[in-house]
Amino acid sequence: MLPGQNVLVLQGGGALGAYQIGVYQAMHEAGIEPDWVIGTSIGAINAAIIAGNAPDKRLERLHEFWDRVEHSGQHAAWGSFGNLFSNWFAVTRGIESFFVPRPAAWISPHTAHGVEKASYYSTAPLLKTLTELIDVDRLNANAPRLTVGAVNVRSGEMRYFDSRDTRLDLNHIMASGALPPAFAAVRIDGDPYWDGGIYSNTPIEAVLDDRPRRDSVIFTVNVWQPHGAEPNSILQVMGRQKDIQFASRADSHIARQKQIHRLRHVIRELAKKMPDKMQNSPEVKELAGWGCGTTMHVVRLLAPALADEDHTKDIDFSPAGIRARREAGYAETRRIIEAAPWTAPVDPIEGMVVHEHH
Repeated sequence: MLPGQNVLVLQGGGALGAYQIGVYQAMHEAGIEPDWVIGTSIGAINAAIIAGNAPDKRLERLHEFWDRVEHSGQHAAWGSFGNLFSNWFAVTRGIESFFVPRPAAWISPHTAHGVEKASYYSTAPLLKTLTELIDVDRLNANAPRLTVGAVNVRSGEMRYFDSRDTRLDLNHIMASGALPPAFAAVRIDGDPYWDGGIYSNTPIEAVLDDRPRRDSVIFTVNVWQPHGAEPNSILQVMGRQKDIQFASRADSHIARQKQIHRLRHVIRELAKKMPDKMQNSPEVKELAGWGCGTTMHVVRLLAPALADEDHTKDIDFSPAGIRARREAGYAETRRIIEAAPWTAPVDPIEGMVVHEHH
């Protein structure tokens, strides 16, 4: 048993999301099913497949989705140039079950198509794929709860669509994965939305800011490298830039939340030390309400960099790339489940404990 609700947070990252299949598989085999799944972009797609299927079908459906979106054409004899060629093939031809080029968009970037068609690719194939793999009624059953992030094109504000508060459909999932300019905005309640990853690609704040707060073990699955060596070429610069951009300040988010949760525990302890008469006064009760006694265990999983990967790694839907990332996620999650760091004693003044296992 885990101490509190089990939350699975899935970062966006295109083909890098294959790592998340292995993470979920290891959890599933250990009998750990999430109470809440939160995702952005490809993380939202994986999260929706988990939430939109019965526990005994989830892994099967995840594998089916990734089987459908993988593409062949790897040229192993060419090394890293083979990766580049294979991924460029996906850029020019699309992936049959995921996205296909919009010929009109390639003719001129100045042509006004409207926000829902202003993109280089159509994701109509993805909508068809998700329709066949996700039960929308189960998606809204809150078993597990599902939250997906998308950014409002007009206001620039991040919005988390939550099955606890509103009925979700596949448009919410599509919006969370609508990364411009490749994919067009998806309209929800009259407003156009893009991929939440362009605002916050690591949606852990959704659970840390939740009301009411609950004791939790949060598996946060990161697929971009926040730290890396100095790049020496333009292609390496492009790859490092992507890692920094989409790692999305996860370290600073967690550091700040750790401070906030410690302060909440400090408030709780100070309130306890006040005389009973003062504790029961309306003013003190209101101030004490800012405190809490919940403990958040944040388990940080980080996908490793693969040999020969380059700045196009997020479109590496090759069978070998998907398999390698899936196996890495499985092995790493098994190790941390066996270690069970959330069972160790915790300083009662700490509201948030971070566990990293690499």
